[in-house]
Amino acid sequence: MARGNNKIVVPEARTALDELKVEIANELGIENYNSIDKGNLTSRENGYVGGYMVKKLVEDAQRQMTGK
Repeated sequence: MARGNNKIVVPEARTALDELKVEIANELGIENYNSIDKGNLTSRENGYVGGYMVKKLVEDAQRQMTGK
């Protein structure tokens, strides 16, 4: 499994993305997401976190594009 290939285009956004990841994990009922071993989570749980992050980022971008 390749790790570390995801590069953040805007490095200054890393902190905000990490905070978003933790926020979404908490909403999904995954406590202490920063401190747990992600290998102990199921693929589905890890996928939900990433999927919801993308969904939220797309929604935010659409709002910005439409001015809402």
